[in-house]
Amino acid sequence: MTNHQYSMKEALIFSQRMAQLSKALWKAIEKDWQRWIKPYDLNINEHHILWIAYHLKGASISDIAKFGVMHVSTAFNFSKKLEERGYLRFSKKETDKRNTYVEITEQGEQLLLDLMENFDPAANSVFTGSAPLRELFGKFPDLIEVMAIVKNIYGEDFVDIFEKSMHNIGEDLDEEDGRLRKKKIEQKV
Repeated sequence: MTNHQYSMKEALIFSQRMAQLSKALWKAIEKDWQRWIKPYDLNINEHHILWIAYHLKGASISDIAKFGVMHVSTAFNFSKKLEERGYLRFSKKETDKRNTYVEITEQGEQLLLDLMENFDPAANSVFTGSAPLRELFGKFPDLIEVMAIVKNIYGEDFVDIFEKSMHNIGEDLDEEDGRLRKKKIEQKV
């Protein structure tokens, strides 16, 4: 007999609740995400790779696979397609010839910024589904418990990169007339 601080029924109910809710939420997220990136002729993996390359400022294929929650071959193959389109650049480091690194190109960065600038909250069902909670409580759901679960599954690095990308959005973008724009870099005279 095992000595758990939970019952088997409780474990099953929690696991199934997470599975059902996650599947329903993912379906909505997937539709929203595909609708958003479709005009740019990208798929979700390609967009996610561009996102990671942008925020990591040069990432190994292994990093992309880890933070993109995809197989290494998937990360490589979709990165290769992005390279062929001029959005990524492949390289090897002098100190690390075993790993392949990708860096977002200026064209790739512009594509990603255009995507962010053209984000439409009204066309995002997850956002519109959360908006009543913001009205009621004055903020969007924190998701701290979900973050803790993800951290326990994927590790602290994963959450650190996630938080870094969210921080970068705040640092890199301004809002003008209800639209996102890349911050203008002030030049010193």
